[in-house]
Amino acid sequence: MTIRDASAEWHGTLKEGSGHLRLGSGVFEGAYSFPSRFENGPGTNPEELIAAAHAGCFSMALSAILGGEGHTPDSIRTIAKVHLGATAAGPTITRIELETQASIAGITAEDFERLAQKAKAACLVSRALAGVASITLKAALA
Repeated sequence: MTIRDASAEWHGTLKEGSGHLRLGSGVFEGAYSFPSRFENGPGTNPEELIAAAHAGCFSMALSAILGGEGHTPDSIRTIAKVHLGATAAGPTITRIELETQASIAGITAEDFERLAQKAKAACLVSRALAGVASITLKAALA
């Protein structure tokens, strides 16, 4: 089976330190820090990368499920919003909101909603994030 990798390097204390993230493919490298993760500082953060992975995975899963039902999407655009909150266990991903909009000829809104929900359940990243208390989906046809 396929193995994907990424790396992170961190220097210094939690609040004053900084780090660097790199995808194994080399297509993305970026700085991260306490302010970029828990405030609104410059750089990326693990939760933003999870959001990108979830949006990409869901869009591909939806395309596959639509194709299996005989529908070819012109486009699928998905936004994933990862909510980081405080819990008794400490900072936690408390909720993920998926919003998807697709342009597909010949499908009803009801069928699209049904297939989008099926894609949410089938998406590898959704399944990997099953410990998140709430993953919601808002699906609309363009």
